Amino acid sequence: MQLIECVPNFSEGNDLNIIKQITDEIETVDGVRLLNVDPGKATNRTVVTFVGEPKAVVQAAFKAIKKAGELIDMSRHKGEHPRMGATDVCPLIPIANITMEETVTYAHQLAKMVGEDLQIPVYLYEHAQKDKLRNNLSIIRSGEYEGFFKKIKLPEWKPDFGPCEFDAKRGATVIGARDFLIAYNVNLNTTSVRRANAIAFDVREAGRTKKENGKNVLDENGKPITIPGSLKSVKAIGWFIEEYGIAQISMNLTNIGITPLHIAFDEVCKKADARGIRVTGSELVGLVPLKSMIDAGKYFLKKQKRSTGVSEKELVRIAIKSLGLNELTPFNPEERIIEYLLKDKSDSKLINTTLTHFADETASESPAPGGGSIAAYVGALGISLGTMVANLSSHKQGWDERWSAFSDWADKGQYYKDELLKLVDADTKAFNQIMSAFGLSKSTEEEKKVRTQAIQEATKNAIEIPFTVMQLAYESMSVIKAMAEIGNPNSVSDAGVGALCARSAVMGAFMNVRINAKEYADKNFVDEIILKGKEIETKTIELEKEILKIVNEKIGV
Repeated sequence: MQLIECVPNFSEGNDLNIIKQITDEIETVDGVRLLNVDPGKATNRTVVTFVGEPKAVVQAAFKAIKKAGELIDMSRHKGEHPRMGATDVCPLIPIANITMEETVTYAHQLAKMVGEDLQIPVYLYEHAQKDKLRNNLSIIRSGEYEGFFKKIKLPEWKPDFGPCEFDAKRGATVIGARDFLIAYNVNLNTTSVRRANAIAFDVREAGRTKKENGKNVLDENGKPITIPGSLKSVKAIGWFIEEYGIAQISMNLTNIGITPLHIAFDEVCKKADARGIRVTGSELVGLVPLKSMIDAGKYFLKKQKRSTGVSEKELVRIAIKSLGLNELTPFNPEERIIEYLLKDKSDSKLINTTLTHFADETASESPAPGGGSIAAYVGALGISLGTMVANLSSHKQGWDERWSAFSDWADKGQYYKDELLKLVDADTKAFNQIMSAFGLSKSTEEEKKVRTQAIQEATKNAIEIPFTVMQLAYESMSVIKAMAEIGNPNSVSDAGVGALCARSAVMGAFMNVRINAKEYADKNFVDEIILKGKEIETKTIELEKEILKIVNEKIGV
């Protein structure tokens, strides 16, 4: 499925009834999912995030822009954020299985509809704008709402779509296609916009104009010389937020691969400190990718010389604390991280239940969860023990110079643990798919054919999942063995139990591979996977012996 994200910014942040009417329009469209609504009182602006299939996203965006134009009167609008229309900006962002070029096509379709059907002046930006002289949002929006009555009459500022008359009530709209962007504000312990702007100029890529004696310094061509800021792919300004009584550095991180969240935060901290100002926290506007939070958590742990091989939940918690994301308003990861909003909760039903409920469900008359899910879970427990030894070793007193190496081992362990946990639910889901396939109608020859094909596809999946458990559990034993050899000697027995669990996971999963393979028609596939399974099983048993020998020798009793 192709997925596009749309993040329209509406010039209303106080009247929740108006905001609700706009978002209601989005939710009337099948094939889109409203992810986040983030109103700002001081900016008098709401950032809305929704995703869906491209045609549905275009339709939902059109309906929202239309409703915003009906409800918002720009002639009365006041707010801290630059703006030029009721729907100020509406970017489309490729998320899954779609290119930027294809996304641009949909941006053009939306812009044409808004310009022609709604008679709102529309400007294209970023990848959707061919004219490089006017593809930058800040350049397009320069002059803002108040200045556009004259600006729109200039030949070089003729709208890309829609009338050349500025609409006093609805203003103009900027529509485009762009890469993922994080809107991010850093809080300062000052009320001075001038000082906030000075810090913004220090860090933003565009920097500041070089001055001497209060005048711009010009180059040989008579153009002002600029001093670049310290951060690439970052736009920034300073402003005062009356709602919170503080000044902020408001940033757009336009390429988080070049300047990630944590680097932007730390750089602002450095520049603020140099000017006698302290950063007190920060604020994310809209949604953030999980990777940004994971990377931030690891970054701050590394600065403390702490192991980064901790759970995803802990890394997110560290990121929230370190960035001060809870300072102004509560930051709920389940509501602000894109992947958490998009995830199918049925994919993690078992691993999110209690241990007691999991055991009760396994012991019930239901055939699932069965041996495959248990094998995956036992494997996850085994590598969890190995990871625990790595983390204990990383933080062991007197081993400070070795913390980084053990942190790397813990990172590997967390990877295997997370992958095996996913397979706990995946194995049960695979069994249910087989049962669903057997339940298909077989009244006609065509239905029989469809049913047989569905059974075979489900059976192959039910073979491949426990085989993947085998591979991961065996590979995880490299971490367990290393911890038996070089880890904290007080925890060597934990490494031994981890090896026993990993061995059980491999052998248990292989039983599930074999029993499901009996029902699969492609004998070449079956012969190949059984051969590979036997090789993994043999190597696992040998590796278990090696690990237990090390463990027992170190225990010595």
